[in-house]
Amino acid sequence: MYRIRFFLAGFAAIALLAFSIGVALLTSAAAQDATPPAAGTPAGTPAGTPTATPAAAPSAASCDTEAAIAAAPSSYAIVSEESAARYRAQEELASIGAAEAVGETQAIIGTILLGEDGTPLVCSRFDVDLRTLQSDEARRDNYLYNNTLQTETFPLATFVVASIEGLNGPLTDGQTVTMQLLGDMTLHGVTRPATWDAEVTLNGDTLTGTASTTFLMADYEIEEPVVGPVASVDQEIRLEVDISARRNG
Repeated sequence: MYRIRFFLAGFAAIALLAFSIGVALLTSAAAQDATPPAAGTPAGTPAGTPTATPAAAPSAASCDTEAAIAAAPSSYAIVSEESAARYRAQEELASIGAAEAVGETQAIIGTILLGEDGTPLVCSRFDVDLRTLQSDEARRDNYLYNNTLQTETFPLATFVVASIEGLNGPLTDGQTVTMQLLGDMTLHGVTRPATWDAEVTLNGDTLTGTASTTFLMADYEIEEPVVGPVASVDQEIRLEVDISARRNG
């Protein structure tokens, strides 16, 4: 019963955290080896770039997150203690059969950028600290940290938004909208295009949303965690983020 399912993102997923989650997410610049704040601390500066879903997403490599935040008419910082990133993985357990492993963390930071008319902007991003993922089984978590995800070497999962599809206009206060966030996800030291399906709601100075994507472990050079009672793990992992962000300033 050791296996992953991150987003956030991540996750990541996380991974969201979308969230970029319903527009574009996340925080100031940083590198894959940077250490983000723990859950419950204000959004700070992140790192990396993440995901692997079949989609010809434009590259987000040219994004300067710090410059984008400074230039954006409005930005929303993810509130870690009100947000979460998780993985879901299907596994086959000896003597038990099919089961789902779920690991979650609130150590997600990031920034969502909006234009003058309320339209989500690219270069938003979010970062998830994979070292804080927890499931219902400590042995699974320790195996993921030390072997599968190698979190001491690759502590973060990052997603940077390069484009947004399916949005017909600006975000309207009180209205929930759906969209796709296309960009780059970095996980386990590998950066690949990713597409997140997102749903976002703007309520005054608060932006909330959910987003999800899937990836294949092989795409990120992640070895299948078959150990102990785990007979096999599905190659496809689902990442999810739930994000709550508040307007800066």
